[in-house]
Amino acid sequence: MERGEWKFYRSHTDLKRRMKVLIIEDELQAAKRLEQLVKEIIGDAAEILDQIDTVKRAVAWFQQHPQPDVVLMDIQLADGLSFQIFEQTTVKAPVIFTTAYDAYALQAFKVNSIDYILKPVDKAELTQALRRVEERLTPVLRPDEMLVKMQEAMAMLTRRFKTRFVVKVGEHLRTVEVDDVKFFFSQDKTSFAVTGDARNHILDYTLEELEKMLDPDRFFRINRKYLVGTSAIQDIIHYTNSRLKLVLKGSTDNDIIVARERVQEFKDWLDR
Repeated sequence: MERGEWKFYRSHTDLKRRMKVLIIEDELQAAKRLEQLVKEIIGDAAEILDQIDTVKRAVAWFQQHPQPDVVLMDIQLADGLSFQIFEQTTVKAPVIFTTAYDAYALQAFKVNSIDYILKPVDKAELTQALRRVEERLTPVLRPDEMLVKMQEAMAMLTRRFKTRFVVKVGEHLRTVEVDDVKFFFSQDKTSFAVTGDARNHILDYTLEELEKMLDPDRFFRINRKYLVGTSAIQDIIHYTNSRLKLVLKGSTDNDIIVARERVQEFKDWLDR
């Protein structure tokens, strides 16, 4: 199967499903080949979360991160067998074992393995395995559930988003147009709207409430503290741990970080 033939299911919002992949492999060249094959098969929808070479590092990774969509896992690692990972931490993600030995097949399927591929890894075999992962990730909806999803989509299309806010200025009330707002932020349990003139206006809503009121094509929740508009973004900088750092017009905050788990969705939002 050539790149481009891999077809992902689409939700009612027509967003492409991404697949977050963790590679556990102690041979550098083998790890690079796995990454290359995944990208050839899935294309831009693939997100390689990390490459890990030991049981110890793998256990620590699972204890510190959300579960990936799939794990590509060698069996013999630098400090032991990968089955020790399952004994020391929780691995809920489906696992595709890639190994040079066929002696561990039965043991592999006692954990949450969906395939066992012998090295050198064949592209067609890996493609079929990743297809099974996708089937697991994509729930099959009953007719009544599909109807609900369609109704939700129609409601989104006809939904009216908030166009202005009433704010208090001294003893007076005034309106602030959403078109004039660059971004929203939360501080000390208070939400603020920052307008183009760099003024902060106190709002009677939480960021969670604002996120539901505003057009998602115009504003994006980058973390627990900030909800930003495209016109507010002055610069985007690569930051540590695969995160992004933003410079916002009208803000003196030098630590505005896009949460790691939101980075790809943020990029997709910018590219609409």
